Parts: sequence; structure tokens; C-alpha cells
Amino acid sequence: MAILLAFLLCIIFIILDNRRKITDFITYYSKARKAFSKIPGPPSIPLFGSAHLFKWNVMKFSYQVEEWGRKYLLADPEKSHGMWHLWAGPVPVIVCGTHESIRVILESNSNITKPHHYQILEKWLGTGLVIRTNNDWHARRKLLTPAFHFNILRRYIPIFGEQTQILLNIFDEHADTNEIVDVFPLIKRCGLDIIAETAMGTRLGSQTHHNSQYIDAVYRLSQIAWDHIRFPWLWLKPIWNISGYANEFNSKCEIAQNFTRKVIEQRREALEEEGLLDGEVTEEQVKTKKLALLDLLLMMQKANALSDEELRAEVDTFMFEGSDTNASAIGFTLWFLGQHPEYQEKVHEEIDEIFGSDNRHPTEEDICRMVYIEKCYKEALRMTPPVPIIARQLSHDTPIGDVVLPEGMTVIVSPVSASRDARYWERPEEFYPNHFDSDKQAARDSYSFIPFSGGPRNCIGQKFAVLEAKSMLAQIFRRFRIESIDIWPANRPLPEIILKPSNGFKVQLYRR
Repeated sequence: MAILLAFLLCIIFIILDNRRKITDFITYYSKARKAFSKIPGPPSIPLFGSAHLFKWNVMKFSYQVEEWGRKYLLADPEKSHGMWHLWAGPVPVIVCGTHESIRVILESNSNITKPHHYQILEKWLGTGLVIRTNNDWHARRKLLTPAFHFNILRRYIPIFGEQTQILLNIFDEHADTNEIVDVFPLIKRCGLDIIAETAMGTRLGSQTHHNSQYIDAVYRLSQIAWDHIRFPWLWLKPIWNISGYANEFNSKCEIAQNFTRKVIEQRREALEEEGLLDGEVTEEQVKTKKLALLDLLLMMQKANALSDEELRAEVDTFMFEGSDTNASAIGFTLWFLGQHPEYQEKVHEEIDEIFGSDNRHPTEEDICRMVYIEKCYKEALRMTPPVPIIARQLSHDTPIGDVVLPEGMTVIVSPVSASRDARYWERPEEFYPNHFDSDKQAARDSYSFIPFSGGPRNCIGQKFAVLEAKSMLAQIFRRFRIESIDIWPANRPLPEIILKPSNGFKVQLYRR
């Protein structure tokens, strides 16, 4: 009896001690229920929400989410307010999929916080730009923006050409052999080498040396982070720890971070020898020297009181956000063009007009002339956006139409849904580069196409991505004609943190 009484007293004490949190949760829960009563969504049960319906297989799960989007959102966008709801366990989630609802979320200067389940990335990326929020994010974005000015990005164009040349030599080994080759891992390694040289100022050599602990660590960290985001039960620390994920994630973090720390020291020594750490970054230095992102950060470190760990966090963030994302976009562009010889022929015509018989690497002027290639790249971004989920946690009650989403709610913005809205896209389910004719682009709402997000928290590296993609695609199609083996939609995209093909990009290569 005494034990029972003590237990009850403990329960009462815990409730009293946390009464504010409990009251806030009840208020939040009732507001979420009220909002959800006006928004369609799949069935749910207490505590588990809709998680019991989630398919374990990644491909089946992607089909399931797409089916829900069509059923609850795209079937009647006005009735659904451009949203549908989901209970991820006990966590209420809103999915925004039309430009009307997306604009409200992404245009906000205050709703810029990432949801709690993104905190898994903080162990790896620290407080880099992708994790920071509120005033911290605004200050860091302002600090980093000059590093992505076009005057700096144009210095990276020769790197794009040199690293893509290595990729072409590898492609050449498989050309005219009728061999079916998956080019996705080849494009990913090329992208990683480009990011390593432009962000870190170091040649990683992943295209020629495949056995790298760092490369394996980065790929595995992305996979584990996605599993953590996808499965609500992994948010519970005991389950996370006993699953084996925690130990593996921690060990891979150590490998990736130690590599970056080593590079930071090497770059610091090199810049000290050149006398580039003695004052502020000058415009002349930017114009005359090929400075990596890390070099610029090191040169700004003293004036902005940045720690080495903050430098590491920003470099690791750029490596994470900039390698697989554009490899996915470039791979899907190549794969779609391999299915459409009529569009590929137009790409070849544009390249021949720009380069003629000259084998030079693309220059800034060449890239500016690649109008049709850019249309094809953008159309691939529309069909298969590399970042399929953009997530926010609301910092305040946010009205969308006559629905008020409560402070603290997780909101997922779906670039895929926005770019398949038949109200604004002539052929929403087809690869059709003419979607990006100038007159059609001008007539569309800007939030119906958001592969680089939108609003104040848009992708800081989008100009870099477009330059890299146009340069690589021009070099590839100048040398080769490509035929894809799998045809859309057979090779289904898998929505992990970064979108990837379920069956690789299997093609046959033919020299032109």
C-alpha cells in the first residue's frame, strides 16, 4: 500500500511539475484537431496516428504517399485548401502542395524553423546553414551570401570542365559496346569531386579511387538520417540506440568530420603561406584567385569570430547539400533525354552551334548560350525535384484560407505536387521541355516551380547548381548520344532526403 501511495504521489508531482507543458500540449492538440477537421487526410488511430499504415518498403511507401497526395489534394485543390493532413505517430503534419498554400509558408520571414526530427542532422552538420533558425540563420545567411556571388562562382567553371572530362573518359570505356551501364554512381562521384574542390579546395579523386572512408561515410550518413526522419519510432532514444543506428551514425560522423577538420588545417596553412589571412577579403583577391568556399570562410574567420567547428559545419553542409542533389538532377535530365531522341537531337543541335568542332571546356559565355539545355534541366527538376520534401515548424499560428495552423505544427511543402498541378502545367505527367518557354514561364506563379525552395530560405547554392549542370550536360551530350533502358515511370524515383532512381540510370552510350 505504501509503495502504491508513493507511486501515485510521484505521478501527481510529475503532472504538477509539468502542468504548463501538459496544458500547452492539450491546447495544441485541440487546435490541430480543429484544423484537421477542415483538411482531408488518411485515417488515423490514437497515439499511432497513420504510422501503422506506412509501407516498410521505400518504393511502396513512395507510391503510398503519392496516392494520398492525389486522393486528398490534387483531386480538388480548392476544397482541400491546397493541403492534406497526416498523423506521423502522435505528431500532426500538414502537407502543402499548391502554390497558394506553399506561398504562405515559404514567403514568411518568421516560419523558417526546421522540425525537430531534422535535429538528427545536427550531430553531423552542426549548426550549419541548413540547421540554423531565427536570428542565427539570418545572420549566417547574410555572412555566406557573398561567397555565392556570380563573380566567385564563375571561377569554378574550369573545375566543372576538368572533373567532367574525367567522367567522359570513364563513359568512353563503355561507349559503342552495347553494354548497359548505370551512370548514376559515376555522376555522383563526379559531383562529389566538384564539390570537394569548390567547397574545400581539395581534390578528392573519388572518380578514380573508389575506396574512400569519407565518401562511404557521407553516403551512409544520408541513408541513416532519412530512416530516422521517416520512421517515428526511431525518434525515441532507447529504440534509436538499441537499433544499431546510433553507433553507426556516430562513427560515420567522426570519419566525415575528422576529414573536414584535416582539410581546414591544410587550407589554413596554405593561405597563411600566401599571406591571405592578414586582412579582409578584397575584390581583387576574389577576381584573381581560385578561392574555395572554405578559403573565403577562413579569410573571414577572424573578423566574424567564427570557430573552426562553425567552419566545419558550413563546409560539411555544402558538401551534403551540393553533391547528391545536383547529381540526382543531372542524372534524371540525362535519363529523360535518353528516352526522348527528339529532345536530345535539339540538345545536340544547340551544342554544335555553340562549340562547332572546338573541343574546349565550356566557358561562362558558352553556358549563357545554353538555352535549350537549361529548359531540359528545369523540366527534369520539375518532374523529379532532388529535394522532394521541404519542412518547416511553425513559429506562430498561421492562417491559410479559413484554416488556422497552430504554432509548433510541422508543415511539409511538396515541390512534386506543385509541379504536377494541371492548372498550370500543359502536360503535368510528361517530360516536356517546352514548359519552360519564356512566355509560359512568365504566365505561371513562381511558387508552382520550387526545386530550390522559395522565399527567404531558398537554396543559397542554386546558381552554382545551374552552372554545374549546364556545363556537365553540354560536355556529356557533345561527346555522346544516349539511350535509356528503363522508361518513365518504370524507374520510379525514391523520395529519400535526396531523390534517387529506384533502378539507377541504366543507359547505353554511343559516340557521336
